[in-house]
Amino acid sequence: MRAKKLDKLATAVLYTIASIIVTILASLILYILVRGLPHISWSFLTGRSSAFQAGGGIGIQLYNSFFLLVITLIISVPLSMGAGIYLAEYAKKGPVTNFVRTCIEILSSLPSVVVGLFGYLIFVVQFEYGFSIISGALALTVFNLPQMTRNVEDSLKHVHHTQREAGLALGISRWETVVHVVIPEALPGIVTGVVLASGRIFGEAAALIYT
Repeated sequence: MRAKKLDKLATAVLYTIASIIVTILASLILYILVRGLPHISWSFLTGRSSAFQAGGGIGIQLYNSFFLLVITLIISVPLSMGAGIYLAEYAKKGPVTNFVRTCIEILSSLPSVVVGLFGYLIFVVQFEYGFSIISGALALTVFNLPQMTRNVEDSLKHVHHTQREAGLALGISRWETVVHVVIPEALPGIVTGVVLASGRIFGEAAALIYT
């Protein structure tokens, strides 16, 4: 009986904590919507910003943000797919592969300001791209590529080995098995990672200060 009571008590405490967290988040979202929605209009979303007086819109900022997001994804998605497929399907176990994975883990935890400084020194100064969209996109690619590579690798590894064995048993090559069997099975996880990466790119500002 004592164990059942403790279990019920722990369950009640966890539910209470979860309810408090959900209530706080819902309150914040509701407050933002109630205070913000009346001020959102088509002219605000598409108009030019006003530099020295109140008013104006965010059209240019939205356009630049989406443009930057698209360029960054065009660069980073193919690179992360290739790296993730290699690490999950072709890389042999050993110190070199472990070292590469460790480097990816370290790079994925770098502060965005450090990545911004790197982008400034390499893309703005050395490559002479200047302060431009392409410099910002390349800096965000460096910032986002390790995380996307990890996501692709993890998604591919979660595909059961019987799927690969079934493809090979049909006589198709290893690459065709990866393309036609493994990747479609792992696609939901990969898409989820791309969506999360898109949100990270869209909301990142510190890495763009220097580019």
